[in-house]
Amino acid sequence: MDELNLKEMIKSILNEMVDGVDPVINVPTIKTAVTAAKSTDEQEVEEGFVPDITEVDIRKQFLVPDPADKEGYLKMKSYTPARLGLWRAGPRYMTEPSLRFRADHAAAQDAVFSYVSENLIKELGFVEVATECGDKDEYITRPDLGRKFSREAIDAIKAVVKPDQKVQVIVGDGLSSAAIEANIKDILPSLQQGLKMHGLSFGEVVFIKHCRVPAMDPIGEATGADVVCLLIGERPGLVTSESMSAYIAYKPTVGMAEARRTVVSNIHRQGTPAVEAGAYIADIIKKMLDHKASGLDLK
Repeated sequence: MDELNLKEMIKSILNEMVDGVDPVINVPTIKTAVTAAKSTDEQEVEEGFVPDITEVDIRKQFLVPDPADKEGYLKMKSYTPARLGLWRAGPRYMTEPSLRFRADHAAAQDAVFSYVSENLIKELGFVEVATECGDKDEYITRPDLGRKFSREAIDAIKAVVKPDQKVQVIVGDGLSSAAIEANIKDILPSLQQGLKMHGLSFGEVVFIKHCRVPAMDPIGEATGADVVCLLIGERPGLVTSESMSAYIAYKPTVGMAEARRTVVSNIHRQGTPAVEAGAYIADIIKKMLDHKASGLDLK
C-alpha cells in the first residue's frame, strides 16, 4: 500500500469515527500515523516473532512529529523514565506506547502474584520459612499475617541459624518476586565482600515467603543478631517490576517504631545497581555497629 492510499484510508476511518461528521483532519497526525504504519510494515519478523517492545528504552523513545525543541525534549526525557513525548493517534495513545503500557502493567501484576523460583532458593542455600499467610491473596489482604511466624517456623530458624551474630541477612519475596530473582545473585556477593573489608561476615541467609518488612523483627529477636538486614522486593510500578530495597535495623524488636529502620531503596538496573548497593549497605551496617543505632537515631 502506497503512502497516498494509506492517507486516504486513515482519513476515511477518522470520518467514520465521528458518525459522518467531516472533522478537520490534522495533517501532522496523519503523517505520524503513516510513519508508524510504514515502520511496522518494515519490521523484520524472524521465525514468527516480532521485536520485544519492552526492550525499547523509554528514555530515548521520542514520537512527537516536528517538535519545536527536540534536543530539549530528549534532555528532559533522559532524567526520567516517565512516558513523555509518545504522541497520539487522535485522542488516544499510539499503538506501540499503548501496548507497552499494557505489557508493563502485566509485568507488575506477575511480579506481585508469582513466587521466587524454588531452584534459586536451593541454589543459594537459603533457610526457607513462611509467614502465617496461606497464599498470595491472603498476603495482599492481610498485611498483619505477613509479619508473623508460627512457633514451628521460629524453631526452624533457631535450629539452623547461629545465634548472637553481628549481622543477620534475610531475603523476603515481598511485593515483587521478580526483584529478588533479578538482583539477589549480584547483591549478596557484593554485601559479603563489603562486610569482609570491615572484618565482618554473615552466615546462613533466611528466605521468607509472603514477607512484609516487619517480619525481620521476630527473626531479630529469635537470633539475637546485632544488625538485621532484610532484602525485599518492593511494590512494582510501570517503570520497573524489579525494584528491591534493603531495610536495616540495629537490634530490631517486635512492635518497634518504623523510624528505627534505615532504608536503601530503588535497587535495580535502572536505579542503584545491585553490586553498588551491596557495598553501600555494608558501610551502613558497619556504621550501625559502631554507633549502636539505626534509622533516625543513627542520624
